[in-house]
Amino acid sequence: MQIFHNTHYDFIKYRWHAIALSWAVIVAGIVVIAMGKLPLGIDFSGGTAIVLKFQQATSDETVRAALDVIPGDKVVQAYGARDLNEVMVRLPQQQGKEQGTNLEIGSKQVVDALNRAKVGTFEVLSTEIVGPTVGEDLRQKGVYAGVFSLLGILGYIAMRFRFSFAVGAVIATLHDAFITFAFLAFFGYELSLNVIAALLTITGYSVNDTIVIFDRVRENMRLLRKESLYDVVNKSVNQTLGRTIITAGTTFLSVLALFLFGGEVLRGFAFTMLVGIIWGTYSSVFIAASIAILLERRKAGGRASTAAAVAESPRRGESRNRQGSRAS
Repeated sequence: MQIFHNTHYDFIKYRWHAIALSWAVIVAGIVVIAMGKLPLGIDFSGGTAIVLKFQQATSDETVRAALDVIPGDKVVQAYGARDLNEVMVRLPQQQGKEQGTNLEIGSKQVVDALNRAKVGTFEVLSTEIVGPTVGEDLRQKGVYAGVFSLLGILGYIAMRFRFSFAVGAVIATLHDAFITFAFLAFFGYELSLNVIAALLTITGYSVNDTIVIFDRVRENMRLLRKESLYDVVNKSVNQTLGRTIITAGTTFLSVLALFLFGGEVLRGFAFTMLVGIIWGTYSSVFIAASIAILLERRKAGGRASTAAAVAESPRRGESRNRQGSRAS
């Protein structure tokens, strides 16, 4: 299916505008994160998990509103099938308390808050400590996976395309991650396991989109040898524009449905995916290609300077010889 025919949009013309916009968002995100606007979720920081069973259907929002009197970040989500009317509540770790005391305090706080709000009849099915050890381990493994995946991407694209293209793809991937963290901080989401899973997903999505454009660039470089890299990249982006919009559009609509109707437990995951899809497509078109062009031009400028210096050396030698012969 082809939705565009012979487009000639000059995307690369706006590369500096795009880079400036990205820097503005990233710097603003760093400032907001430094202010503590991207807290760690209970998966990472630890806490108490309490499973409640209601006799009647009770929404997560009702339970969450009743628990607003309890200080700290809380997670309320459906537990099991909806017809079971079970809800899991996660409370942050009580500092300086033993595990048994944590269980008692957390359970009592939840029960008292729900009774005061008259949410309905319920019973506590289980109460347990959620330690941060698993989250810490997963966070470390996520960092290692991210670093090794970037190195793998760098090596693969360098072998199949050019090293400058590989650097452009890696920078675009890092750009997507920083932008996503910034938007999570802007909208007050916490860093949870679902968010990490979404970040790893959009990393692969963005790289795949970039490789599709670079593959077309490689083909056009063989066919259009007389044209500059600027024109070749622009033509390649236009040729893959239909595919990019269809792929990004269908994925965006699917994730949007997940964001709107997937419930609170999946909202952070879906929001991260939405941001990643939009900015991943943007970085594939503007950032990755622009970085590749800048590096190629710098490399070409270096080769030209070297060639000029080599050509100039014999001339200087001839000039010295002439001056010596005149002196004699």
